[in-house]
Amino acid sequence: MKSNPYLSFRDNAREALAYYQSVFGGTTEIHTFADFQANETPEEQEWVMHGQLESPAGLTLMMADTPKSMEYTPGGSISISIGGFLSEKAAVESYWEKLCDGGTIDMPLEPAVWGGIFGMVTDRYAVNWIVSISDDNETR
Repeated sequence: MKSNPYLSFRDNAREALAYYQSVFGGTTEIHTFADFQANETPEEQEWVMHGQLESPAGLTLMMADTPKSMEYTPGGSISISIGGFLSEKAAVESYWEKLCDGGTIDMPLEPAVWGGIFGMVTDRYAVNWIVSISDDNETR
């Protein structure tokens, strides 16, 4: 399993990703809301639905723009992303269940439009978690 910080922004995730790349080096990947037809608001189509930086040192930073339809609080912009493969599904689902106990499910753990299984939960201590399960043949 690998844990990665996931940063939230309002409309400047692309700018932040470029900044972090200038700080840490590495390669980036960006997917917009339009790429997945995941948002109907015209002004948000080119916002970042998922951005990722892979640094030469092994640091992975993930980030996204928060749509205006969702609450956004600067400073409360970090979620912890954990993931595993289908072969690790039982273990990842066990983590999910424990995080949900006393917490709030923000998005159920279920199949995602981009593949794999995805869910979001805020645990009992108000820590935001993003949980994903990928096909065994995918890379992380």
